[in-house]
Amino acid sequence: MKLDVWGYDQVILHERDIRKESGIFATLRTNRALREQFLERLSQIIADAPIQLITSIIDKPKLLIKYTNPINPYELALRFCMERVLSYLSSQGETGKRLHVLLEARGKIEDAQLELEFRRICANQCDWYYKVMDFQAMKFEPVFVPKASNSTGLQIVDLVARPLALQYLRPTQSNRTYEILKSKELNRKIFP
Repeated sequence: MKLDVWGYDQVILHERDIRKESGIFATLRTNRALREQFLERLSQIIADAPIQLITSIIDKPKLLIKYTNPINPYELALRFCMERVLSYLSSQGETGKRLHVLLEARGKIEDAQLELEFRRICANQCDWYYKVMDFQAMKFEPVFVPKASNSTGLQIVDLVARPLALQYLRPTQSNRTYEILKSKELNRKIFP
């Protein structure tokens, strides 16, 4: 698709840039037919993609109301997603294998904090006393990837995050992307 539209494959699909029609996607603003064709093709690619989604939605305003000293939302989301990935892979007989967890790089300090939490989770040192899981059943490895990377996986995650969040925030609003995604969602954790 990237080759057909731009003639090269180094375009990074960022949901915000597509939605705002900025940067390389400004072309879509001036050519309505190209815009509709692009969005339809992108939707079909996502629909056809052999992906399964394990998601975590952290409602930050509710988190701040409920807890006087809440855990970092990114760390919460990481823990909840890793729990569900571990449960799913264990049910599929995949324990003991190495699993690279791609994390979008957000800055030196933020990445170091998230990696520390990641390592605590993997070492079973992050017990919140609501569920006991053995994260050492898998060999989780963190890989921090810059947003500007041409990683297919990170681009898909970027494209699906907003529609999933909007479905939570505005469940009665029309959301054609969520209609594509709901059959791909294996598990969702909403907190609190």
